[in-house]
Amino acid sequence: MTTVSLSLSADEARRIALRAQGLLGAPDRRAGVRGMLRRLGAVQLDTISVLARSHELVPYARLGAVGRDTVEAAYWTGGHAFEYWSHAACVLPVEEWPYFAFRRRAFRARGHRWHRMEDSERSCAAVRDRLKADGPLTATELGGAKNGGEWYDWSETKIAVEWLLDTGEVVCTERRGWKRVYDLAERAVPGELLHDDLTDHECLRRLVARAGAAMGVATRADLADYHRLKGEQVDAVVAETGLVPVEVAGWGKPAWADPAALEAESSGGRGRHRTTLLSPFDSLIWDRRRTERIFGFTHRLEAYVPRARRIHGYFAMPLLSGGRLLGRVDPAREGRTLVARQVSMAGGGAVEPMARALREAADWVGCDAVRVERCDDPALASALTTALAAAVG
Repeated sequence: MTTVSLSLSADEARRIALRAQGLLGAPDRRAGVRGMLRRLGAVQLDTISVLARSHELVPYARLGAVGRDTVEAAYWTGGHAFEYWSHAACVLPVEEWPYFAFRRRAFRARGHRWHRMEDSERSCAAVRDRLKADGPLTATELGGAKNGGEWYDWSETKIAVEWLLDTGEVVCTERRGWKRVYDLAERAVPGELLHDDLTDHECLRRLVARAGAAMGVATRADLADYHRLKGEQVDAVVAETGLVPVEVAGWGKPAWADPAALEAESSGGRGRHRTTLLSPFDSLIWDRRRTERIFGFTHRLEAYVPRARRIHGYFAMPLLSGGRLLGRVDPAREGRTLVARQVSMAGGGAVEPMARALREAADWVGCDAVRVERCDDPALASALTTALAAAVG
């Protein structure tokens, strides 16, 4: 049974979560994108690109107008990161490689992921040989990613290289034109990290501890969801992570907090809140239940919802300001104009932050104008248009 040693208010828990995610307090610009990645432990990748791809929006939200080329270079040059299965397909700090041994072993024990190869020994050997001779390479360069049917109709080569990625012989070292670039692990991962020596227990203990640090305060379900673990895996290790049992007002569930996060909160340092638009795949809000619990804000990605059934738009981005979620906007680009296709705001107090966030985002992606297309409140729409005009001046 967990013994609770500390009680937190809902506001304290919210501030702890924001600070842990790098959205409260001065941004660590010296550490930059790589420092942000180490802090979060995982940055989710996704195919959708509106203003930018999600893995670019995450550092923008924390660090401001970091050049997009700078973001890509920080992730994919110098051997600092790799792509693997965490919360989803994620960019991960390379030093975390040993701690995903448990997942690589699980794949090997299962024997396949989604597809089965016709001749696994021959196909995998061909991929190894080609990468050894000519890598790093995309699946297309290896011999073709598809058989010509639907997106999931993979070629034998694609199945083989993805299997080798799952099991750790191959690493995704970058995305090129959104295609994975594969290399042999023995070439891509530093020698001192290239091992599967850690037990599953050691791996899970590390990942749960790092998830707790990245979230600041979290329930069992939160800790499990961060790297897509099972609840019983969290149960097996949480007492050994150094996380502190806490009770959060209104949560109604046991929770754990990172000691460093508790210390930062108790020191009284409130810091500066970032005003920004968030990717729906940002780790602050990627868990809908946690987002509702912390911010009282319900958010759903509607990109895969039929157009007629969408409420807030294709890629609605929540507005973070003052440590709260105050609305959302579905953005698009038309030439050098950022179009706010659909906007909703939580009252007049959200107008100025929304205008500022839209203007900053427009500048970041090279737009020199912002146009509001629709807003669910006509009075707020007029106020937002006025605020945007003032921001230009």
